[in-house]
Amino acid sequence: MIELQDLSFTYPYGKSVFNDLNFSLKRGKRIGLVGPNGAGKTTLFHLIVGLLKPDSGEVRILGKRRKDEEDFIEVRQRIGLLFQDSDDQLFSPTVEEDIAFGPLNLGKTHEQARLVVQKTCEILGLKGFEKKVTYRLSGGEKRLVALATVVAMDPECFLLDEPTAGLDEATRGRFLKYLKGHADTYIIISHDRELLKEATDKLYRLNDGKITPV
Repeated sequence: MIELQDLSFTYPYGKSVFNDLNFSLKRGKRIGLVGPNGAGKTTLFHLIVGLLKPDSGEVRILGKRRKDEEDFIEVRQRIGLLFQDSDDQLFSPTVEEDIAFGPLNLGKTHEQARLVVQKTCEILGLKGFEKKVTYRLSGGEKRLVALATVVAMDPECFLLDEPTAGLDEATRGRFLKYLKGHADTYIIISHDRELLKEATDKLYRLNDGKITPV
């Protein structure tokens, strides 16, 4: 599903993050990714969905080489990225508009999108939040709405960057139940070792530009 070959990337200010990185994720795999702050975990996700471009190497997603912006349109429709910062994910006036944005972009009608919003809110415990103004929500509530925008896309693969940050135990439990029941392919970046133990089959460490099994 995801294959990175000999990937190199350097930040504009000169710091090299990856040098000939090789990594693959096959369909049906649920993996966790750990590593020190600044190791490039979030950068890796952004390279996979085309928000950043590698200096060299090859990005193959869903069986196709992806290089130009138009190549990644399909990728972003089929792979759901949860940003580390919820404010990067939420930009509509209300919760329901934020959640409906993805399904509408996938071509669903307004009625179909409304049903997706309703179902997603029920799954994640957001019922009653639909009309709330997004920017007025607490940090934990924003995190949950950001998760909902990804869930609503029904992606084939999830890239989840600190998904449970700011969530209380009950909400974390609902999210974990959703993952186990509905998602079969994903990468989770998290400092929550208990979450990784419960939700992933294998753990990898990113450090010094290399990804190695833990």
